[in-house]
Amino acid sequence: MATTQHYLWASGHFLLLLSSLRYLVAWMMFKSVSSWWYKASFLGALVSYAIVCQKSLGTPQPNAAFVRRAMLDENVQYFLLAFFWWSSKPIAITLLPYGIFSLFHALTFTRTTLMPQFLAPGPPASAGGPPTPHPIAKRLQAWVKANYDTAMKVVAYTELVIFARVFLGAITFQNSLMSPIVFVHFLRQRYYQSAFTREAVGSTTTRIDGFARKPGNPPMVGQVWDKFQMLVGRWVGTTLTANAAPAGGAGAGPRR
Repeated sequence: MATTQHYLWASGHFLLLLSSLRYLVAWMMFKSVSSWWYKASFLGALVSYAIVCQKSLGTPQPNAAFVRRAMLDENVQYFLLAFFWWSSKPIAITLLPYGIFSLFHALTFTRTTLMPQFLAPGPPASAGGPPTPHPIAKRLQAWVKANYDTAMKVVAYTELVIFARVFLGAITFQNSLMSPIVFVHFLRQRYYQSAFTREAVGSTTTRIDGFARKPGNPPMVGQVWDKFQMLVGRWVGTTLTANAAPAGGAGAGPRR
């Protein structure tokens, strides 16, 4: 049976999903929209992630070991990033990864917790066996399973786009100088912990490399790109290529 904490966790995801949808639709249609929806989206994220972090790590401890363990937890990283976006000037695209994760969590919560309260289960698969889920619940489960990996790939590529957005935004004074600094540290952790991020980085690097070395381009383009890769590689601690060896950690994204 779902607990109050579980309902509160799900409420955070529903708030995030609905508020971000409202904000993003208005943004894509070039309509003015209150920043309240943006703040509400990340407030929902903070609620849900705080619960997951507490369940995963337990009561915070004032020692270095706990801090190190917390900083390596994917959910803590997304929680801290959500707090940064919540307290910063709105950047619409930052809502997209959180909205995608919340969509899948909201659908799973609906299937496993809400639907059984309103939809009668199907007949047992075998004599004396437990009842089977309602057909709608089965279809929902199949859709989530079939589309999860694709959604995680979208999240990984979107996070690269977010970095480009905040980097250019810092240069053009559309967002704070802290935004690219904070996000690139977050992205570095994602590279080590997520196979989807490594794949996105490798694919993007290969495409840019092909463009930079395209016949007819000024040699300086390739030289600048090589210098950029060298600097990023030194900072990350590895060479960012499509064939980079997977690092340890969960590749399927945060549990939330």
